[in-house]
Amino acid sequence: MNRQDRADAVDQEMAVHLLSEEALTALGHWWAKNKQTCPDGTPQTHAVAYTPARWAPTTPWPAGLAPASHAGDVHISRAEVTAMVADALQREAFREALVATYVWGKGKSGTPGGSGPFTLQKILAAENLLDAALAASVTALREQGAVDAYTVLHKAVPQFGPSFFTKFLYFAGQALPAVTGPQPLILDRVLSLRLRPLAAAVGRESGLDPDGTVAAWVWAEWDWTPHRYSVYLSFMHAAARQLAGTKAWPSGAAPDLLEYALFSGAWTATG
Repeated sequence: MNRQDRADAVDQEMAVHLLSEEALTALGHWWAKNKQTCPDGTPQTHAVAYTPARWAPTTPWPAGLAPASHAGDVHISRAEVTAMVADALQREAFREALVATYVWGKGKSGTPGGSGPFTLQKILAAENLLDAALAASVTALREQGAVDAYTVLHKAVPQFGPSFFTKFLYFAGQALPAVTGPQPLILDRVLSLRLRPLAAAVGRESGLDPDGTVAAWVWAEWDWTPHRYSVYLSFMHAAARQLAGTKAWPSGAAPDLLEYALFSGAWTATG
């Protein structure tokens, strides 16, 4: 059995076992502490801080964001980004939708000369290449589904990696009236590292990956393949259903509540 065969086998084991009891307990405790801030069972109130003036050269600048001349911090929620993206997609203003999702995704992290405004400028400079890729991904999301949309964007535009284009896809999925198949979810370094110990645990228990090297390979820290995104979506949607069947989690919660909880550190474990 080669490494890919072992990886596929570990994926199948994860699909059977889903979240561990430890993870279920931790997520239940997280919900008990956070349900007042997510009263509808969604993470749409989840807000991040950003400093508009740091993004001053960025165009197009969505009207829903604070003026780029504003030097102080401003908070922006998922719900506000969803509304901006919905408006932008109706006008086929794909770059505007991207800027809204990128600013939310980066917030105050990164540096002016590196990750953040500088990288976004490089992405936007792709112009026609970027416009075509974003438009094609939205069409694919509507007509074929999230994995096809991911495939369209994967390695399509320099500097525009999965950690940020899955944010674009996530908000597009929230904004569109309907998408084919499961709703897209954000996949970034933090979330990949949350899945790694689960994969490592089932790999040890099954004997398929006794030392965790396969788990570390498939749940790497960046540049996940479309296949890996498909595995991620399948796992997260199934795990959300598993959680919804417990008394400790809202029964009607969508998978993005689980994504937010994992990102927030509701459960962490070492491989």
